[in-house]
Amino acid sequence: MLFEDASESSGDANIMTSPATSAKAPELADYFAIFGLPRKLWIEMSALESKFLQLSWKLHPDNFVNASERDRELSLKRSSELNDAYRTLRDPVARVEYLLEIEGARKEGEHKQQAPPELLEEVFELNESLDELREAQASEGDITELKSRLVAAENNFQEKLGGLDAQLQVVAGEWDAALTGDPAARKKIMGRLNELLNRRSYIRNLVANVQKELV
Repeated sequence: MLFEDASESSGDANIMTSPATSAKAPELADYFAIFGLPRKLWIEMSALESKFLQLSWKLHPDNFVNASERDRELSLKRSSELNDAYRTLRDPVARVEYLLEIEGARKEGEHKQQAPPELLEEVFELNESLDELREAQASEGDITELKSRLVAAENNFQEKLGGLDAQLQVVAGEWDAALTGDPAARKKIMGRLNELLNRRSYIRNLVANVQKELV
């Protein structure tokens, strides 16, 4: 899986440990902090799952049967946040998106609707094929060749998604290496991550459009 490493998860200071101390528990800083992790993009999945199970047990309703209503409500809130954090961090792409969001660098949609320059011709051909398919379906014409063309286009864009994931993996490694480095260098890396995510989102939308027509 993308973005996995032997990072150790430690500490759960942000999770309530017992009904007696829960009322004084601080607000959760971020999803990485919930699991005692630095803001790195390479995470060992087995360690993340183990920590998740451990923290889930501490927040189980059975541990708050005799707690105050406020503590029970707080435990439910923390449990929901824990589930959201686990769901986000276990997904490599969602992890990058979340990191950029909390770093204030996520600019989704800024150039999302614009085809990358090197894909303009392919996107134009794809849209033409989609229009031809819709017209042929409306007139009940032969769509065999058109569908074959679209399947080939879908495979082509799926390969591009794979290439983008590989690039994300490389740049994610650069982020981890620069975690305590020069802020300007980190900002530049975040810009590249953001650009790759937007490009990935654009191509995924193309693939989804093709798959919708091929159903």
